[in-house]
Amino acid sequence: MSTEKLLNFVQGITRLLDTNPDESTILSQGQALLAELVASDDWLPDAFAQPHPQHYQQYLLYADPLDRLSIVSFVWGPGQKTPVHDHLTWGLVGGLRGRERETTYEKQADGSYKATGSALLLPGQTTAVSPAIGDVHEVANDLPDQPSISIHVYGRNIGRVHRHVFDAVSGAEKSFVSGYASDVVPNLWS
Repeated sequence: MSTEKLLNFVQGITRLLDTNPDESTILSQGQALLAELVASDDWLPDAFAQPHPQHYQQYLLYADPLDRLSIVSFVWGPGQKTPVHDHLTWGLVGGLRGRERETTYEKQADGSYKATGSALLLPGQTTAVSPAIGDVHEVANDLPDQPSISIHVYGRNIGRVHRHVFDAVSGAEKSFVSGYASDVVPNLWS
């Protein structure tokens, strides 16, 4: 399996960031680049596509040495989902395999979080998050009998960011750092 497509994406998104664009440019042009990457499913090494029986996996594919971005494969087993959470940075998500359901949330005056929308992410489709356009959501594998995989690109090294999970009813928040499921990254030059 060749990682040439991933290398081309890393180069393209890095060149974009080198122009110091505003966030809306990153989101629009970055989504177009990500759409090219997830248009085919023949490049993700098997080691970064393995589900875990109890919880989703977050595999680091690339982290910029200047902390400008990270690229991650999220692998969801049947029925697995995230808690309601934030990102505190811009993010792009591209569907690679299966079907994911995103539920967006907004904080209410009483401190609780209310679901405000739901959308499916299919292979080849992309979406975006950021504090400016909506940053709090829950993501779930929408398939009861097979894994789903999405590729995420964030404006920071997301595995090191202190973020929050929320109890939707009470609004209580808890800080967390997600980390990564593996200690290796793909060799982009193989």
